[in-house]
Amino acid sequence: MKASITTRTTAALIIAAAVTTGCTTINPYTGEQQTSKAVKGAAIGAGVGAVVGIISGDNSRERRKRALIGAGVGAVAGGSVGVYMDVQEAKLREQLQGTGVSVTREGDNVILNMPGNVTFATNSADLNANFFSVLDSVVLVLNEYDKTLIEIVGHTDSTGAADFNQRLSERRAQSVATYLQSRELKTERMSILGMGKNQPIADNSMPEGRQQNRRVELTLIPLTTS
Repeated sequence: MKASITTRTTAALIIAAAVTTGCTTINPYTGEQQTSKAVKGAAIGAGVGAVVGIISGDNSRERRKRALIGAGVGAVAGGSVGVYMDVQEAKLREQLQGTGVSVTREGDNVILNMPGNVTFATNSADLNANFFSVLDSVVLVLNEYDKTLIEIVGHTDSTGAADFNQRLSERRAQSVATYLQSRELKTERMSILGMGKNQPIADNSMPEGRQQNRRVELTLIPLTTS
């Protein structure tokens, strides 16, 4: 087992090192020469890609990719992916500043973490009305950058029965997806999943940790042909 883990780790580092070759590119949106943030996070991206695949299923993602490309939504060219996501990330950070939604970058993916305390009431899957404007800001960017897939995943803390938490996480993810769809975000760009209490990001034994674990995450993935 240790040998296998070492092999996979070594392979990931080799890939990351290879990606850094020729990492300077021209930003087609600003005309400036820059190093893509995707290159800087290449080692992280190798691991994150595997996790996302397990959560949502690569086949599901590939089907959505083919459906969108077949519908005339062009894919992002390989050399432009990092820059495309850089610009999208920057616009999301600008739109979401001070809203309580965090924006993080992992490889080519951008993750929006929407905490439960600002999105939903306790044990409810009904969106707080004061969060509508935040989601409107997200849709504004996502509709502009339509070559992006959106994976919407609901999470809960460990309090309560596992089956209740699972259903709640699914309903919360669905509520966010339904709202985004109502703002003309294409349904075929989205996938929805509830993880219940199974993927905590903080200590469930503490109130602060439980609050962090109650969340909906949007992972934005560039639409590519590969």
